[in-house]
Amino acid sequence: MDRCSWVSDDPLYQEYHDHEWGKPVYDDQKLYEMFLLETFQAGLSWITILKKRESFKIAFDNFDVEKICNYNDEKIHELLKNEKIIRNKLKINATINNSKIFKKIQNEYGTFHNYLKTFTNDVIIYEIDKTTNQLSDDLSKDLQKRGMKFVGSTIIYSYLQAIGIIYSHDKECFMYKNN
Repeated sequence: MDRCSWVSDDPLYQEYHDHEWGKPVYDDQKLYEMFLLETFQAGLSWITILKKRESFKIAFDNFDVEKICNYNDEKIHELLKNEKIIRNKLKINATINNSKIFKKIQNEYGTFHNYLKTFTNDVIIYEIDKTTNQLSDDLSKDLQKRGMKFVGSTIIYSYLQAIGIIYSHDKECFMYKNN
């Protein structure tokens, strides 16, 4: 079975590709989980994050945005000592900061999905072989203006692909469709 070129023979990668990547997500809990994981993915391969996903889930209280907003120095120290996750202090601090802003966006728009719709009009973009576009540029700028970190256009583009707003399966992939 042909898959996107970025997918290795790793069953975990194949499972993610076949059943999760590029599928539309409307649930704020899942949108938040993917947002948090993309923060840690910056500069690393996605398979690295996938292999640590369960450890992230445990370390970050089941991706509970409310709890993460209230992390203190003691919790940060605990995370920095956790060898099962990415122990990058800048990313950990950014995650806490971004979580607070994520909550503000939810409060402002009702849901994070509603916020995303203001940029997308709930339309899926079909495109391949890109790492940024106008949508990721605009969303990145807005998130940065709100004070988020690790939300450059490339990271946001990857996030939008993961949550199905940008559908990017390769033409040779069994899941390819162009609209």
